[in-house]
Amino acid sequence: MKVVNLVAVVDEEKCKACRTCERVCPVLAIKVENRKAVVDAERCRGCAACEQRCPDYAITMVKREEPVVVVVNMDGVDYNQVIELCRRARLHPEQIICYCTATRAEEVAAAILQGARSPEDVSFMTGVRTGCKVECIQPILRLLKAAGIEPAPPKGGWQWYGRTPTVWDIPEEVKQKYASRGFYFDEDIKLFERVIAAPLQGRREG
Repeated sequence: MKVVNLVAVVDEEKCKACRTCERVCPVLAIKVENRKAVVDAERCRGCAACEQRCPDYAITMVKREEPVVVVVNMDGVDYNQVIELCRRARLHPEQIICYCTATRAEEVAAAILQGARSPEDVSFMTGVRTGCKVECIQPILRLLKAAGIEPAPPKGGWQWYGRTPTVWDIPEEVKQKYASRGFYFDEDIKLFERVIAAPLQGRREG
């Protein structure tokens, strides 16, 4: 969940239509039209990426008249499906995957089950990736893949990169090669699987 108190505003006199703002917006809320950047205020999640990256200082974050609460309604999905999707992605449903917004894996899974098909969709629905935008892209991509979705980055954008390998992806020959150097991959896997299968604290399974 995220409470959005800010919205991006463009100074048209300064805007040179470089499209940097388009490329860095995690929810695709800003785009260049008629040689000027235009903000969709309803989509904007107040992350300030556009303001921070604009080379011409043409964008300012201003306070909204009314804050917007961004959250997925968990009652709108079968929670057993949420659990199944999270565990296919090797995540615990209650695990926080976006520290900036305190968003848990269950909420991202619910967004996917409700129709999100890309990190941008997920960000718009949950607020995830509207803080530092660094740590949370990987669990989002893992959850999308677990749902059978392989999204491609927006054309010309650099908001995210591909999935990085996890401990489950390490080939056996690599495990054997580094076992004598203090790496215990199989033990790590067992520990992570215990965490993933741990009982839920806030909800009952089933």
